[in-house]
Amino acid sequence: MWYVQARQQGTDSMKTEAAVSREGQPFPVIEALDIEEPRPNEALIRIVASGICHTDLGVHSGRGMQVPKPLVLGHEGAGIVERVGAAVTTLKAGDHVVLSGASCGRCPSCQNNLPSYCEEMLPRNFGGARIDGSSPLSQRGERVGGSFFGQSSFSRLTVADERSAVKMPDDVPLDILGPLGCGVITGSGAVINSFGMRAGQTLAVFGAGGVGLSAVMAARLVGAKRIVAVDPVASRRALALELGATDVVDPGAGDPAAAIREIVPRGVDFSFNTTTVPAVYTQALDCLAMRGMAGFVTAPRGEWAPHMYKMLSGGRTMKGILGGDAKPSLFLPMLVDYWRQGRFPFDRLITFYPFEHIATAFQDTASGKTIKPVLRMAA
Repeated sequence: MWYVQARQQGTDSMKTEAAVSREGQPFPVIEALDIEEPRPNEALIRIVASGICHTDLGVHSGRGMQVPKPLVLGHEGAGIVERVGAAVTTLKAGDHVVLSGASCGRCPSCQNNLPSYCEEMLPRNFGGARIDGSSPLSQRGERVGGSFFGQSSFSRLTVADERSAVKMPDDVPLDILGPLGCGVITGSGAVINSFGMRAGQTLAVFGAGGVGLSAVMAARLVGAKRIVAVDPVASRRALALELGATDVVDPGAGDPAAAIREIVPRGVDFSFNTTTVPAVYTQALDCLAMRGMAGFVTAPRGEWAPHMYKMLSGGRTMKGILGGDAKPSLFLPMLVDYWRQGRFPFDRLITFYPFEHIATAFQDTASGKTIKPVLRMAA
């Protein structure tokens, strides 16, 4: 392999190709980088495929979290372990893995199997570096930010902490597995873990993208009575019906909350908002039944204030949800089992792009043309 050959030519660092985000560039550009050997608690992973998430788009453009550039993004990676550090005990060369976010493993949240709420979540995932401030990536001696979400998977090779890698069965196609680590676990985990949804309950999902449709599939899996998907794109509404929604609503045709209450007059038990539109946060509360819960996975872009009296008088609640309130090493193998059974067809969300076409994949993600773009790294 080309990166092994580079290492055998007498250099201490290896070479990789990665899509680098730099200030002023419309899209990440593939460049040659140096990558360090894994530290004792890390593994070197050959990335087979990586999903693209709207968080990647936001950080690259500067509209999301501010992470220092130059930087390699990507946080839905799947690949094969090349080698491991001396202290790694759960992985070995040849293992197939999905990469998830970084966490400390020591704080109360981590100890309670909620690594998305790690006390060091922000610096470990949005610092563009390891927790000690170092980066495994560089270019001709200049630091390039790595360790984005503990992985920076827009790279043919990456170094990840042992805690971030979840071993997967060897017989499941690796190129479909990357989105499990972020978008899919967030949507499905919200339904199964955050809501604890039971058979016979009802759900409204605002936004039929990768996260929203994962929630739709999970709601069908647990036996929801009514699943209402709200999205302005007709093709996404149609796919939502195929994946388990019982009803769909076009928000352009009128007030979605009123339309949902025509379908479920008492209101729904749960709503799940995947958008950044302030008005949708109001709609997600207005469609709730008494003591219903409105889950959300991102913040409104613009000013918004909740109707506090309506929440109080109905015993309604809002709940922020990160990572589906799940521990990836426990939750992701379960989703793969459901996929094997034909009960959780998350692969239907995916459109593949060659790594070299990352600019097109970014454009198609931003425009909504593609639900879940996945970059294939093979040359």
